[in-house]
Amino acid sequence: MDVRDLPALNALLNTASAVLLLTGYRLIRQGRREAHRKAMTAALAVSVLFLASYLVYHAQVGSVRFQKTGWIRPVYFSILISHTVLAACVAPMALVTVWRAWKGRFDRHRRLARITLPLWLYVSVTGVIVYLMLYRL
Repeated sequence: MDVRDLPALNALLNTASAVLLLTGYRLIRQGRREAHRKAMTAALAVSVLFLASYLVYHAQVGSVRFQKTGWIRPVYFSILISHTVLAACVAPMALVTVWRAWKGRFDRHRRLARITLPLWLYVSVTGVIVYLMLYRL
């Protein structure tokens, strides 16, 4: 695998994360706690793989500039800025949410998960959108 393949891998990992998060949500709504735990653990693992791949890519390549002009440019930067800010927030939130579940503090886990889940989903989906706009547009 070449370093130039990593952005596509990252988009795939973000897609997998979103699917796993939605699956985990559906499973907990069905009362399937063990299946929920497995789906959410997989979502966290996929997100960690994404972060490692993202860091390797940008350590090798550096920053990639958005080349398009016109109306799409402010749209791209609006998505990128919200994605970046929320990604920085979601990482510790996800860890605390998982920690609370692991420690059996399900009341506190549930309260934080109701905030973490939509933000994590947004970050996963906008990560794919950023990839598409930056590399495929």
